[in-house]
Amino acid sequence: MRLLLNIIWFVLCGLWMAIGYALAALICFILIITIPFGIAALRIAVFALWPFGKTVVRRSDAGIASGIGNVLWLILCGWWLALGHLITGIALCITIIGIPLGLANFKLIPVSLLPLGREIVPVDQARSLGGDSVSF
Repeated sequence: MRLLLNIIWFVLCGLWMAIGYALAALICFILIITIPFGIAALRIAVFALWPFGKTVVRRSDAGIASGIGNVLWLILCGWWLALGHLITGIALCITIIGIPLGLANFKLIPVSLLPLGREIVPVDQARSLGGDSVSF
């Protein structure tokens, strides 16, 4: 089922959202000081291509630097990526087949707003770790 959902996701919105994240990464790489944000954007771009079967967990070693970085990310890139997820999520929820994909888009909004201090792992690994996660 995950494979089927990932294929449908890729065609309907995954590719487009991944391109948005890659564009954000490119902008961050050009601005040199924001290279860590570009790396985070590429990490999320891969997650946005194939989200089913993976989840986002909070890192226990994330500190104040992640919090400050998240504020900068929110101002520079996060708000328009989250807006993209919101718009595509609403568009997908209009159809019955698209509802699960739209809900998955809504679950990607928190990681698009505040990506630093989080890690993308397979669902099985997240279950063994326990803790706070968002499953797909």
